[in-house]
Amino acid sequence: MNLLLKAGIFVLFTIFNLWFSRISLKKLSSHGFYRFFVFETIAIIILLNADVWFKNPFSWNQVISWIFLFGSAFLAIHGFLLLHKSGHKDLQRTDKSLKDFEKTAKLIQTGAYRTIRHPLYSSLLFLAWGAFFKNITLTGVATMLVASLFLFLTAKQEEVENLDYFGDEYREYMKHTRMFIPCIF
Repeated sequence: MNLLLKAGIFVLFTIFNLWFSRISLKKLSSHGFYRFFVFETIAIIILLNADVWFKNPFSWNQVISWIFLFGSAFLAIHGFLLLHKSGHKDLQRTDKSLKDFEKTAKLIQTGAYRTIRHPLYSSLLFLAWGAFFKNITLTGVATMLVASLFLFLTAKQEEVENLDYFGDEYREYMKHTRMFIPCIF
């Protein structure tokens, strides 16, 4: 894939991401503000490594990459299904920076949410690491570190929002769960 095509894809993605994040970007105290930069850095990592996505499929780094990518897909699907099934949208949540699926009335503590607070962000972390392992470079390392930092900031800000909304129930939930990876982090 040539550089011009990659640049075009990135510009189109950024336009969509700006539209998707337009309300959050006006509110620095929103987790969506930081999430915008997560999406941008992940797009960069994917485009950096697009040329080698399927080369040497059984090399050690490709195997690790695919494990991360399949884990990412599982967590994304699982997390969205749990939010849809158990979240019970709260029509009283008027914060426009929240997407409809984020306006849950009930704190979900089943499935992946039983052990990690942010399965959807874990899926993004795994996506980023999966794309990174396709072709390990210094540019990739730097971009991966930035993506990980923005994911951490996104999750921390969302926790502030959840503490404001759910109060002590969320504070207690934080004591027995990890942020992204069960038993680790």
